[in-house]
Amino acid sequence: MSNVKKVKLGSQGLEVSAIGLGCMGMSYAYGPAKPEEEMIGALKGVNRENVQVATKFGLRFGDGFGELEVHGEPEHVRACCEASLNRLGVDYIDLYYAHRIDPKIPIEITMGELKKLVKEGKIKYIGLSEANPETIRRAHDVHPITAVQLEWSLWTRDAQEEVIPTCRELGIGIVPFAPLGSGFFASGPKVMDKLTDDDYRKVLPRLHGKNFDHNKRVYEQVREMAHRKGCTPAQLALAWVQHQGDDVCPIPGTTKIVNLNQNLGALSVKLTAHDMVELESMASFKGARMPEKILATCYKNVDTPPLSSWKSQ
Repeated sequence: MSNVKKVKLGSQGLEVSAIGLGCMGMSYAYGPAKPEEEMIGALKGVNRENVQVATKFGLRFGDGFGELEVHGEPEHVRACCEASLNRLGVDYIDLYYAHRIDPKIPIEITMGELKKLVKEGKIKYIGLSEANPETIRRAHDVHPITAVQLEWSLWTRDAQEEVIPTCRELGIGIVPFAPLGSGFFASGPKVMDKLTDDDYRKVLPRLHGKNFDHNKRVYEQVREMAHRKGCTPAQLALAWVQHQGDDVCPIPGTTKIVNLNQNLGALSVKLTAHDMVELESMASFKGARMPEKILATCYKNVDTPPLSSWKSQ
């Protein structure tokens, strides 16, 4: 991605490609896990300074989707970091995220350990994922937050109300995950045709029943507009995210080079202010963005306890 447009994430100096590569589907959620040696092979034999690696800590997965444990204890932060460095075969992680906010641990305690890892050179920048505005502010007071990862797309726009304005006020970059609606904008209704039982999309409320019937009709409108713009629906959806600002780096996921190249083509799609309004008005999707158990760990449903409660223990 050396020739791809660059954007600055946050105000601490991290520069990344305008479109990243989401890697969750390489190991979890979207069907059978891919061979690890193949998925991390991209880091072998390249100039490390030309590749920005982001990864997360803080979630333990049980059996089935929705069986999640959130951990923000300092010892867990450090153990996960060491394990990631070892698995990836790198000396440092560019951007290290808290995957979820632990409702049992004040964010200041978690951030304290992350700050130590920065000083030790094991991570360069700190990020949060699925954090509410108050948590972001408290974390940022301990050590500058470089990026907040959140779900943001034509499919999901809740974060525009408070989280994104907070990030911009504080000079924090924005990394939208699932910018293609978990593949819905890439494949349309056909996305459901060949899913295995261990595919996360099997339990997405938007891809079932009346929600799915409605959302298929919305997709057809998006597809029609994409045809007018001379691009694919996926490229149109990504272009909408790209046009949100130069502090945004969406991370569409794929395990195929051909899809990666098509996603990069979204950078050439130009949208006018009228196009943006038209897209937003038609993209009225129905259904929750995640299953209930997973939503329970997300920013609207989780607060970090006060630091005073930890000190009193």
